[in-house]
Order: sequence, then structure tokens, then C-alpha cells
Amino acid sequence: MKRGLIAATGVAAMLVSVAACGSDSDDNKGSGKDGWKGETLTVWAMDGSTPDGWTKDVTAAFEKKTGAKLKFEVQQWNGIQQKITTALSESNPPDVIELGNTQTPAYAHTGGLADLSDLKKEIGADWTENINKSSVYEGKQYAAPWFAVSRVVLYNKKIWDEAGIKELPKTRTEFFKALDTIDKKTDAEPIYMPGQNWYFFDGLTIGTGAELVKKDGDKYVSNLSDPKVGKAMDIYKQYADFSEAPKDKDEATPQQAEVFAEGKTGAFIGMGWEAATAIKANPKIEKDIGYFTVPGETADKPEGVFLGGSNLAVAEGSDKQELAKEFLKIALSDKFEGQLAKEGGVIPNKQSLQSQLKGNQAAEAMAPATVGGTTPLIPEWAAVENTPNPIKTYMTAVLNGKSHEEAAKSVEGELNKRLSQEL
Repeated sequence: MKRGLIAATGVAAMLVSVAACGSDSDDNKGSGKDGWKGETLTVWAMDGSTPDGWTKDVTAAFEKKTGAKLKFEVQQWNGIQQKITTALSESNPPDVIELGNTQTPAYAHTGGLADLSDLKKEIGADWTENINKSSVYEGKQYAAPWFAVSRVVLYNKKIWDEAGIKELPKTRTEFFKALDTIDKKTDAEPIYMPGQNWYFFDGLTIGTGAELVKKDGDKYVSNLSDPKVGKAMDIYKQYADFSEAPKDKDEATPQQAEVFAEGKTGAFIGMGWEAATAIKANPKIEKDIGYFTVPGETADKPEGVFLGGSNLAVAEGSDKQELAKEFLKIALSDKFEGQLAKEGGVIPNKQSLQSQLKGNQAAEAMAPATVGGTTPLIPEWAAVENTPNPIKTYMTAVLNGKSHEEAAKSVEGELNKRLSQEL
């Protein structure tokens, strides 16, 4: 299923204050089928997140159990931050909202989201910790984890066969060796790795145990000069050294899948659905596309990756909060989480449901990524990724010859300025 960068994009311009108020309505007095008859629950879901079969079945189950109607309203990622901010400040917000995982802390900070800690106790005991982290703010559960996605290696089987590579790499060293073999034995570019593939770099920092920010008194400041960040950037540079991609562009400029579609690139690291982009550009390449998990330092642990994904939240201003929780109990049940994973090819919110990904090569390669993480889960992070992202500037500087320390220092002021912006 093709989807937007599923919040694998960071939060863009954010956030004006949300003056969302709790409801004084007695709409929630009733419960069960009779109590909610005649009500309509509105759910904002992002384009590409709700497969047709899942949507149909969840709707039927919800309406049968509650007697209420369920209305999905599909939203576009472009401009969604401001749209949600505005909606949460109004007197009649959507009841349930899909939020990009990295967006959630900022909305929780504004007071626009209902506390779902009771729901977590009831149905979330075995939610995967790394997937659930983004739903928690200041110790309270302000959303529920819905699904996650991560990057995998998409490779050209024909080129790897031409290079004589018989087995897929299980460690980072083996991967670099394979890329070197492609470089020496074929005319192909071993890997397409532009200088500013920021989310892949963020995954590498997770793998090295680096923190991009640190606390200085009561505020967050840059931690980009940390040697662990430098180690992650050194790993990134080793990938980039096998690539002819521009050092000052990201994976969308041009679209890396379209470059791969030309059939002259051994691999790239991206979302599984990017294969569809490549196939659209060149249908003949479909038979040559393979997938594997990004290898880590050792065979027993994959590379750190950025876990994009979505959470489901209830608006604090909704007068149907109890009905909204009934929807979440249904949508997040093992039955429908499993169905979403199978139909949508996404990582479910429980390890036990990953068996539903069997047979989907891209999803199976993605599944081990639950060892990954996200960008810093603080509201202050919202402004950091606005264009031009200072961390991308840092990456290009290193690839152009600056030391890690010099490059980090050159963007530190801008990074601190963004982290100090009023929310």
C-alpha cells in the first residue's frame, strides 16, 4: 500500500497554542448499544492509512457493538499540522485523530488530547515499548500506538547476481563488502545515498546510542557534538562513499526510487512502498527488486532505524470520549491490528501480531525494526526539522570534508535557537 512518508517526516511548522477544553456534555452518560444510538463518531485518518477491507470491517464491528455510526474523514499529510491544531482548538473537534508519532508530544503539550492512561491499562499491557513511547508525554498516555513503519534495503537482484553475490549480508561489514564487490565487478552505482537522507541518519544515531539533544537547566539544547553522533555520521559517510548522489540533497530530490528504477543502482535504503514508485517509473524492474533488513554491527541485532508511524488520539474537546474509547478498543484489538498489518504491510503495535506480515517481503524485512526509535520525543523538536533542517546542513558539511566537531559547531546556534522557540 502506498502511503505518505507516514510521519517518517518530522513535524513541520508547529504549534500555535490549543485552547481545547474538556466537555461538559452529558453525551457520555449512556454506554452500550442503547446509550449511543443516534450518535456519530468522527475519525480523521490520513490518506493511505486505512485499507478498504479493514475500514469496512471495523465500521461494521463498531456499529454493531455501540449502535452508533462511524464516519471516517480522510486527510492529506500536506498542511495537516496546522489543520489539526485548529481543529483541536474548536468547540466541535473530530473525536478521534490519527497523529504522526513524532507529532504526538507537541499536541499533548498543548492540552488538546485526552488522557488515555485508563485505556492503556485495559488493552495496552503488551504494546511494543518502542512503538508506544511516542504516545506517552510527561508520564501520561495521550494516544494509542496504531502502527509503525521503517526503512529497509531495496536491492536490484540482477546487479547483485552480476557481481556474484550469493548471500544477503547479515552484518554492516558484510553489506559494505557487498557494495565494494558491486563497485569492482559491475558498472552499477553500488548504492544511492544522498547526503541528506536525514531519517536514515537518525536511525544510525539510535544504533550508536546517541542523543541529539540534552537538558541544560530547564531547557533542551543541541547534543550534536557528542562523539556517538560522530560515530553515526562516520557510518553514514561509509555508505555515501559508495554513492554518486548529491551531497546537498535528500532522498526526495530527486526521488531515490525513480533513480533506482533506471536499473543502474545496486540498492537504496527506503520505505517498502517506494518499490511501487520505482515500478511505476519502470515496470520492467519489478522482477528484479528484493528486500532485506538493514544490517547492524552484529548479525544478532539489526541496524538502528527511525520508526515512523501513527498513533490514534482522542480530542480533549470531544463530547464523545467514552464512545471514542470503544472505537479504539475495537480498532486496536488483535483481530483488527492483525488485519491492518496484513492488508497494509505495516508493523503492528504488538510483537505477537507480526506473524500477519508473513509473505510480504518488504514488511518481513521491516519487522525487526522494532529495535528502532524516533526523533527526540519533546514538543521543542517541532521546529528543528523546518527547512532548512540544520542537521541536514551538518551532514553535508561532514561529507564535504569538515570534521564532525567543526560541522556540529557550525549549526549548534541555529539548532539551539529552534529548540528555544515558544510553543
